[in-house]
Amino acid sequence: MLVGLMADTHDCLPMVEKAVKKLNEEPVTLVLHAGDYVAPFVIPRFKELKAELVGVFGNNDGDREFLKKRFGECNDLEIRGDFAELVVEDAKIALLHGSEEELLKSLINGECFDVVVHGHTHKADVYLKGETLVVNPGEVCGYLSGKSTIALLDTVKREAKIVEL
Repeated sequence: MLVGLMADTHDCLPMVEKAVKKLNEEPVTLVLHAGDYVAPFVIPRFKELKAELVGVFGNNDGDREFLKKRFGECNDLEIRGDFAELVVEDAKIALLHGSEEELLKSLINGECFDVVVHGHTHKADVYLKGETLVVNPGEVCGYLSGKSTIALLDTVKREAKIVEL
């Protein structure tokens, strides 16, 4: 299964729309968002996704109750809190923002998950730590790196690639 990965959208509506368009061009059936939507007005932009979206909160997501409300108003969009554990085609995936560095390091170093997806640093990265694939899809907003990116995860091959928007 192909899973779309994104993080750090930071209210950048044009890039959110570009990310949604790109993900809709790929055969993804699930999208994971590692947090930092920032404002609730961003959430309805994800309604155009042809895939289900599961997200977690980031450190810049201020009004969590209103964000939850916006998620609840959209079919196929779900916010899980600060952490989500998913199993996709036998791949055990941890999803978190990554702002709690000690927790992130423990999840990676513990190698209890097949895949750890996080954001926060705005730096796109894919690497293996033992048997655990670690993916930071970078930043959709492009504010810090100057590059807007997402990632595509193949759960069968246990590979991910960064895609520039």
